Amino acid sequence: MEVLDEAVAVRPVGEIDITTGPHLSHALAEALRHATPARPVVVDCSRLTFCDSAGLNALLVARQAARKAGVDIHLTSPNRQLLRLLDIAGIVALFPLRPAPCNRPRP
Repeated sequence: MEVLDEAVAVRPVGEIDITTGPHLSHALAEALRHATPARPVVVDCSRLTFCDSAGLNALLVARQAARKAGVDIHLTSPNRQLLRLLDIAGIVALFPLRPAPCNRPRP
């Protein structure tokens, strides 16, 4: 998790499954503590190779918490497998896509 000027970035790497899903959940919860309506959470999926229902659950739980806080969660660079999973679940529209955030950490 990285707090940047325009977003709070979460950058999962590798596979998100039953074993690693809790790590994503923790990272998203931590990101939400730093997010604001003007500084949304952006999940940079560029290094994600696989995501199953555990990762999907982590995203949905975080989205619910974000909505309560008035904060958005966006995805950047999702691979075809993740997009297909979101599509099959009928939730593509819940996670808007946006460009990757710049690597300018907040002072």
